Amino acid sequence: MFSFSDKVLVALSGGADSVALLRVLLQAGYTCVAAHCNFHLRGEESCRDEAFVRELCGRLQVPLHVTHFDTEGYASAHGVSIEMAARELRYAWFEEVRTAEKAKVVAVAHHRDDSVETFLLNLVRGTGINGLKGMMAVNGTVVRPLLEVSRKEILEYLQALGQDYVTDSTNLADEFTRNKLRLDVIPLLEEINPSVPEAISETARRLADVERVYRKAVSEACARVTTGEGKYSIAGILSEVSPQAVLFELLHPYGFNASQLKDIGRSLETESGRRFYSDGYVLLRDRDSLLLRRKEELQAVKTFRLCSSVMLRGAGFELPKDPQTAYLDADAVKGELTLRRWESGDRFVPFGMKGFKKVRDYLRDRKFSLFEKENQYVVCEGENIVWLVNERTDNRYRVTDNTRRILVLRVSEGE
Repeated sequence: MFSFSDKVLVALSGGADSVALLRVLLQAGYTCVAAHCNFHLRGEESCRDEAFVRELCGRLQVPLHVTHFDTEGYASAHGVSIEMAARELRYAWFEEVRTAEKAKVVAVAHHRDDSVETFLLNLVRGTGINGLKGMMAVNGTVVRPLLEVSRKEILEYLQALGQDYVTDSTNLADEFTRNKLRLDVIPLLEEINPSVPEAISETARRLADVERVYRKAVSEACARVTTGEGKYSIAGILSEVSPQAVLFELLHPYGFNASQLKDIGRSLETESGRRFYSDGYVLLRDRDSLLLRRKEELQAVKTFRLCSSVMLRGAGFELPKDPQTAYLDADAVKGELTLRRWESGDRFVPFGMKGFKKVRDYLRDRKFSLFEKENQYVVCEGENIVWLVNERTDNRYRVTDNTRRILVLRVSEGE
């Protein structure tokens, strides 16, 4: 975790766990700095906790950083729970202080009982294997030195030192789900097995090992089915041992929930065209692939302009092979040219062919996704398509041996 030469930033609430953590680290000879957050959620208790921490650090000669948060305001502004707001605020601030103090790690006082509660909480709410591995002793720069110690052992240690601490009244009231587990559920489980905390901790450790194996396997599976940025092979997903697990790992980070992931899994066996929406993304079940796009990317209003110029055909001129530029017989174009999105019923004579082909069929044969089809433009002379933009010109307007003037067309983004 860290060595004796490292400075340790201790997250100090004033409760039994964090006070014990500070005392243990100091007793072991570590150089410590403390950090206390006043979230202003419990009225006078919040001020009492801060005063206690200031007195304790002064007596132990431990440098102390204190900050105050408008936790309720942050929660409202960011649309998160009070508990999540407090978590985000404190860990962001801890990292700022750690960097400023040049501390190696931030030590937090989670113990074995906390890890057991997390295991049960995730189990009750529904989770994957990641949620059943309990708390990690090391998570980046955050360390949990007391993770193998029970709450009972912590209290006995403080009693032996004659060290007081503050008590959060919400921990004694049945107000939050975690406290429900702590005060009601775990004692009932201990009636069945007095060693249930140790048993759950050991199970979580085993599952942590299993999770590492799972993570490696599913990471390799995700790599196999990813065929491009935001593009996943449907056949590849279905060929994996657990398609649903692969879908979860691919799409859950983009905000798709468990119910949506089940629907997406079922859609792999059905016709293409379905779309699924998270807060920030759209997933399209296309013919052979799942396509992921940002909503803002699809909703962005883009404007395009048609750029044209005329050049004289010189001796030995050869048409460049550039799909983003159209070269047409200027004298074959009689009317005004317009740029628009393609429409159902549009047809043209693809370059090199003699008969008409519907644009819809052409795009299908070219295996365009629905996203790509929706953004396909055409350049028209009246009702005639002269260019399927960035794809193919119409054969009726092709440059021939008799062409003297060449019309050059490009489409660019902008007014």
